[in-house]
Amino acid sequence: MARPTTHPTSRDVAQAAGVSQAAVSLVLGDKWHGRVSEPTAQRVRDAARQLGYRPNLAARNLRLGHTRTVLLVVPALTTEFFAGVYTGAARVAADHGFGVVLYPSPQGIGPARNPFASARAALDGVIASSMAADALTALHDDRLPLVMLDSDPTAGPGTTTVNLDIADGTRQIAEHLLGLGHRHFLHLAADIPSWTFDVRARELTHRLTTVPGTTLRTARAALTIDAARTATETALTTAPGTTRPTAVVCDDDQLAAGAYKAARRLGLRIPDDLSVTGLDDLALATAIDPELTTVHLDAELFGARGMHALLAVLDGREPDAGDIPVHLVVRGSTAPPQAP
Repeated sequence: MARPTTHPTSRDVAQAAGVSQAAVSLVLGDKWHGRVSEPTAQRVRDAARQLGYRPNLAARNLRLGHTRTVLLVVPALTTEFFAGVYTGAARVAADHGFGVVLYPSPQGIGPARNPFASARAALDGVIASSMAADALTALHDDRLPLVMLDSDPTAGPGTTTVNLDIADGTRQIAEHLLGLGHRHFLHLAADIPSWTFDVRARELTHRLTTVPGTTLRTARAALTIDAARTATETALTTAPGTTRPTAVVCDDDQLAAGAYKAARRLGLRIPDDLSVTGLDDLALATAIDPELTTVHLDAELFGARGMHALLAVLDGREPDAGDIPVHLVVRGSTAPPQAP
């Protein structure tokens, strides 16, 4: 069969297969069952393949009122965690004929500006990771389907949430350190007003206060290694007359790396003098010495679940319920505290 010299059209396919253009549309749109015979459908598929025909998806989507494009909003592109979230979401999206546009919010956790003249015209839905619902007003005002990752499940009506079980991850850290015999703790908390960090602080406090004789101090730091170093160093050298913490619980692995630097500046050995834990299990966790005890979060699974949830919303289905399990990875940064 000779190929046409110009881009083949559905009319060319219809002529080559000896059918109507309507039949071509049904077969290539996978809506032929019960309306076109199997031999006819195969003839259409063969003609399209031999001609090199590709449907005009943009025109079809315009007619259907869909763009098959999703916006993924993240606070920043500076950590591998959000890269993993994108990878997982994009993989599921591609399997369903969708594309994902990655958009880092210029203001971090919010507010996120609308990058389009009309989000409704450009997008089918939005997935937002680790941001507050009110940070997405400019996008959600278009009444686009919205799925929130790592966000408050009570954010309000019209919002679907998908969460990692951060509360359980924090409990696993506390149980591990208490089991080693630690009773004096420093919480190196991310200085960010975010639901996920509030959960970590609340769960850590709740678990430790159930054990008699425990103490808990909190130091806050921006999510940078230098800020974490400064905050940890200050916390460990102030408050004279109090018992020095023997364990530092960090809200993420970057903060833990800063705690490592502070410990070394103060002449403290990890884990002999100070146990340190993180949360994320980034590549950084095995790059530092000793390797970091931390909670593993499956970022790609997280992104994939978020995309599945959005597809369910778009199809009018109920998304899967339940938080994604997380697990503690014990490495060399934690050990029983030395005797005073």
